[in-house]
Amino acid sequence: MTATASTSIDLRTEILRLKKERNAVILAHNYQMREIQEVADFVGDSLGLSYKAKESKADVIAFCGVHFMAETAKIVNPSKIVVLPDKDAGCSLEQSCPGPALAEYLRRHGDKNYYVIAYINCSGDVKALSDCICTSGNAPKIVQSVPPDRNILFVPDANLGSWVMEQTGRKMDLWQGACYVHVEFTRDSILKIKEQYPDAPVVAHPECTFAVRLLADEVCSTEMMVHFCRSNPAKQFIIATESGMLHRLRRECPEKEFIPGPTTHCACADCRYMKMNTMEKLYLALRDLQPRVEMDEAIRARAEKPILHMLELSR
Repeated sequence: MTATASTSIDLRTEILRLKKERNAVILAHNYQMREIQEVADFVGDSLGLSYKAKESKADVIAFCGVHFMAETAKIVNPSKIVVLPDKDAGCSLEQSCPGPALAEYLRRHGDKNYYVIAYINCSGDVKALSDCICTSGNAPKIVQSVPPDRNILFVPDANLGSWVMEQTGRKMDLWQGACYVHVEFTRDSILKIKEQYPDAPVVAHPECTFAVRLLADEVCSTEMMVHFCRSNPAKQFIIATESGMLHRLRRECPEKEFIPGPTTHCACADCRYMKMNTMEKLYLALRDLQPRVEMDEAIRARAEKPILHMLELSR
């Protein structure tokens, strides 16, 4: 077979065969396409998936997500082979805060003695420069744990950071990064869909803009979206996050209807990076054990410390 998988093979069957042969675990982020979610061993958010892999006895991790997620899996699982089906699956948040730019910023503002909190959606280089990591679910708790006399620099998502300030009342300096998908939800686009479904609660990710968060009935992480929609008595929900999340919600709550929050450009929000992973690329990654995610051990070890610190604070 050539570098491209034959269209005649059953990709799902071959992926499952290779998974067993390689002693691999397949991880799929909530934003992956339906076919990948359904072949995965675990579906969830990036950090949770990395620790699912750590708990497993797998030798190989096939991470269907974007680069920083696979890199996080390598940080947490240094002895395991980590493959990312498409090596170019990046992230606008990761790209908005390069490690050298953050290092230079901290050098120029050394007088502020920053306590750096990095949202998990960042590179290993940025994690290695941070004091603590956070997720969208635990960010308020992490921020509240910082001594009141320390200046906080929150990177890289300014929208998530501003939402955390609203929740905690804690002033922070915000790196001006954003998820290009979540900023495409607008006040007008959400009001328009609300006209069609006036009784449906709006559930929005905190990476959305302030105007969208104001319209939301619930602002929460992807994992908390599942819990909110399961426990809420409503039968319809408008979901303002990447479209892959709707498949996860429909699987978890089949008796309810989930309406994609539209953007100014389209009826639903697709991340071009998340959708770069395909079943064929997953098959090839398991077959060839490429593309691999590798890290300099010194950086990996430094990047793991703020993750472990977060876990201590989150207990």
